[in-house]
Amino acid sequence: MIRKTTAIGRSAALALLLAAPLAAQAGKSDDTLNVAFDRELESIDSYMNTAREGIVVTRLVWDSLLYRDPKTNEYLPNLATAYKWVDATTMEFDLRQGVKFHNGEKFDADDVVFTINWVANPANGVKTQSNVNWLASAEKLGEYKVRVKLKAPFPAALEFLSGPVVMYPNEYYAKVGPKGMSDKPVGTGPYKVASVEQGKRFVFVRNDGYFAGSPKGKANIGKIVVRTIAESNTQLAELLSGGLDWIWKVKPDQAAKLAGTGRFTVKNSTTMRIGYLSFDAAARTGKGPMQNPKVREAIAHAIDREGIVKALVKGESVVVHSACFPSQFGCTQDVKRYKYDPALAKKLMAEAGYPDGFEIPFFAYRNRDFAEAMINNLKAIGIRTKFSYLKYAALRDKVRAGEVPFQFMTWGSYSINDASAITSQFFGGTGDDVSRDSEVIAWLKAADTSIDPAVRKENYGKALKKIAEKVYWLPLWSYNTNYAFTPEVDFTPTADEIPRFFTARWK
Repeated sequence: MIRKTTAIGRSAALALLLAAPLAAQAGKSDDTLNVAFDRELESIDSYMNTAREGIVVTRLVWDSLLYRDPKTNEYLPNLATAYKWVDATTMEFDLRQGVKFHNGEKFDADDVVFTINWVANPANGVKTQSNVNWLASAEKLGEYKVRVKLKAPFPAALEFLSGPVVMYPNEYYAKVGPKGMSDKPVGTGPYKVASVEQGKRFVFVRNDGYFAGSPKGKANIGKIVVRTIAESNTQLAELLSGGLDWIWKVKPDQAAKLAGTGRFTVKNSTTMRIGYLSFDAAARTGKGPMQNPKVREAIAHAIDREGIVKALVKGESVVVHSACFPSQFGCTQDVKRYKYDPALAKKLMAEAGYPDGFEIPFFAYRNRDFAEAMINNLKAIGIRTKFSYLKYAALRDKVRAGEVPFQFMTWGSYSINDASAITSQFFGGTGDDVSRDSEVIAWLKAADTSIDPAVRKENYGKALKKIAEKVYWLPLWSYNTNYAFTPEVDFTPTADEIPRFFTARWK
């Protein structure tokens, strides 16, 4: 009853907001894009935050050696003009000349060597270690040439060197450190940081001296003001009053109502995040029904994924069949698929020795309505769940401790367009691996350590096919995000869920 009343109250508030007259938009008139984030950044230093909003800021302010085109997924020259693999653990880069940091420092090999050696040192405390813990060191071969050493063969290096591993000015960062970089960030990117009010407001101004030849292109909009506004209704009110020009993560009902007014552009885009059901096939919680492949197969046929996507997930989300996001390198779609078939599921349960079903703990950390829909599907074939709804960190830690037999979770791959960022994370023998299949682990190791694309695809394919056949996971669906912005803004979302404001423009 409480939840229903809250929903009605939220709907009524939204209706009142939408009925209000639309104020004149200030954004285009003064060349300022006003944006809201709902999450406070712990630091604007790229290496000292883990939030997606931090990734967005990173792309504005800093540059990587390479750049992945979000349309073609091709790796393009950025701060590096060329690269080559010397061997499986050594890369060499020719660097772009004539680039300057926002504070006037010249970009050259010293900056690359300093940055890579700094982030590769665990003592320096980079927050997302998986972004950098494959790096060993870098050395200067010339003013504009560097050699980068990897700890082990890591073909996904290209993906990381085109995104999260950004280059810092060596002299400035050595002087000010993470706090100074957070207070007064300095990069080479298409936008400079004009001011920082931690947790409240960031102002970015176009870098008119941005280097020619960057695949990012020169920014079009003169100024971007990002404010932290946690409450979605407050964001909506600001959008309607003209205080904001762009918001995202808009709830489906709110997005539909905004679109219905005809006063805003509302776009829905699929993201790299996928949902999945995971089973304790390795018996880490003790002997139980999840070690029986027929039970796992029964569950795969019991979940009405298409129905849940249509009724609840909505948008551009689609059912996913392989244990990765379709665009990721190595993510074959040629795997066994499981259609919704409750009758077949019941038959498989009987064959598994559970004609009357069983009771089992079931965990989730988000999308309670999705979880409850699946609980009803499971109940229809005799599986009775003891549902626990936890915060993400708590559930993650329980899974890694071997205390969870059955769970509904999601993974966004940190927007890394490579199967190693998801399939290897959950099936490569890590703490997140609940199947512990030695054959799958070996295939993934081969895929993760070869620089031959054909070898990588072959081994990822073998692993993903077995994961599907054994139902170690039941991939569910891709997630989506709603964006809403004023008609004057020309903005295109991308599947990696990284808004590239440097490509936005006024109409």
